[in-house]
Amino acid sequence: MHELSVTQGILDIAIETAQRGSTELAEVAGARPITAIDLVIGDLSSIVDDSVQFYFDILSKGTLAEGAVLRFRREHATARCGDCGHQFRARPPLLTECPACHSPRLQVTGGKSFLVDSIEVGDA
Repeated sequence: MHELSVTQGILDIAIETAQRGSTELAEVAGARPITAIDLVIGDLSSIVDDSVQFYFDILSKGTLAEGAVLRFRREHATARCGDCGHQFRARPPLLTECPACHSPRLQVTGGKSFLVDSIEVGDA
């Protein structure tokens, strides 16, 4: 259920950005409507796209972001074996040993990101 608070954060960032980009900051009606939000979500972040979309549709009603399209881009994690150097895509549940040599010395990088990459706004 952490997607609810995460989605509220996305919405807050998007609305603040759209209002800041407007020439009439004090007047919300003068702000530009949000048409799309691009998100980067790491495979290991435990964020579920469908849940974010569900909460966004509810939370954005009556705001500058109502009707905006959420576009999700997944960031993959990579694991590298400390013994044989084998690299492979890491997915939950994480492996405890290298699939090539069975060494437990794995280093996982990437895949934990969660960020708003860009926000598209329309004409006021």
